[in-house]
Amino acid sequence: MAYLLVAGGLVALLVGGDLLVRGAVGVARRLAVPPLVIGLTLVGFGTSAPELATSLQAALGGAPGIAVGNVVGSNVANVLLILGLAALIRPIAVDGPAFHRDGSALVLATVLGIALMLTGALARWHGAVLVLGLAAFLYATFRRPGPVAPTEARDVIEAATRTPSLWRAGLFFATGLALVLGGARALLTGGVEIAAALGVSEAVIGLTIVAVGTSLPELVTSVIAARRGEGDVAFGNVVGSNIFNLLGILGVTALVTPLPVDGRILQVDVWAMAAASALLVAAAVTGWRVTRAEGAGMIALYAGYLVLTVAI
Repeated sequence: MAYLLVAGGLVALLVGGDLLVRGAVGVARRLAVPPLVIGLTLVGFGTSAPELATSLQAALGGAPGIAVGNVVGSNVANVLLILGLAALIRPIAVDGPAFHRDGSALVLATVLGIALMLTGALARWHGAVLVLGLAAFLYATFRRPGPVAPTEARDVIEAATRTPSLWRAGLFFATGLALVLGGARALLTGGVEIAAALGVSEAVIGLTIVAVGTSLPELVTSVIAARRGEGDVAFGNVVGSNIFNLLGILGVTALVTPLPVDGRILQVDVWAMAAASALLVAAAVTGWRVTRAEGAGMIALYAGYLVLTVAI
């Protein structure tokens, strides 16, 4: 039953996240909201709704290991698994000026997140600092010139444009929100039961099953983008998602309720996240291209990380 809950929760999160974004974008288009605003807020936040809903419910439900492990594990998976798969499908060209800007934000967010987690517990004021960091990043992003809509925003905005009416877009949004919340609850319940049955910590479940499951929207987006030859979309999706995970999801969750950080996450996983971020930067700046060989290496490292995570 626990495995069925996890499987059903993952499906609900994937379908619900897509409907949530499409519905929100459809409503915004009908209300004449500028595309840039849609791309940077509704789409960026909406694709991270599964992570946010799962971490919040885990924290409020007394499972902080899953809440923190979800964020840390998702960031590791985004780089090593998702970016690795995208590069394996097709080498990714990196926009140098854009990466100088967003890559710097990713490094700062990673350093800040790790520094706060190393205190042993995330207090509400820690959450406020992270959320303020996200606000500063969004403000800087709005002020700079750039494309009309970043990352996967282009596809969902085009799809939402074909939405025939405001009420249908609203129905998509409401249905998506219900599925995301219900899916997060099912995933959390099943994950806790599996952890108890296997004798592993909730942190391990958060770092593996929950982290990969809530990253499915990013995985689907990046793989499709890579197949279409839109490497900038796949790469930007990973960088943006990791920034939002640390500053937005971890920040909002800590702001709602203080979060103790599991000892094994402090000893192993935050450093794995730091190493993955450093690897992303190194792969990007060496020739401004993520090659197939680098993608294969990332996937191999992720496989090793999973084995290490379960073994410890």
